[in-house]
Amino acid sequence: MPLASDFGTGQVFLSMLWFFLFFIWIWLLIVVFSDLFRSHDLSGWAKAFWVIGIIILPYLGVLLYLIVRGHKMAEHAQQAAREQDAAARTYIQQAAGSSPSAADEIQRLADLKAQGVISDEEFETGKAKALAR
Repeated sequence: MPLASDFGTGQVFLSMLWFFLFFIWIWLLIVVFSDLFRSHDLSGWAKAFWVIGIIILPYLGVLLYLIVRGHKMAEHAQQAAREQDAAARTYIQQAAGSSPSAADEIQRLADLKAQGVISDEEFETGKAKALAR
């Protein structure tokens, strides 16, 4: 029972605080390393320098990275979000069937044939593909 009496409310709070600080530290390391390896504007040597710096001086290395490259981290996150949004929109449009109908495709092919861009054979094969959908 002496262990239970030594482990009071303050000790529980401090233990939880240290656990959450450790969790935040691990999260920061993951974010910094993922941004570091996702970054296309750094050379391989610069990436190696940052990795070695973060491994040798972890706290100082991460803080320096956040200070020096923090604005780039935000730009990378915004660019990744835009790319992911564009990919989702494209997928939704394809899944919803918003591709041109067979009649629209045949009309486009007829216009190309009238302009002399495609031959009769290409028109017929394109028409068959459009009708096969």
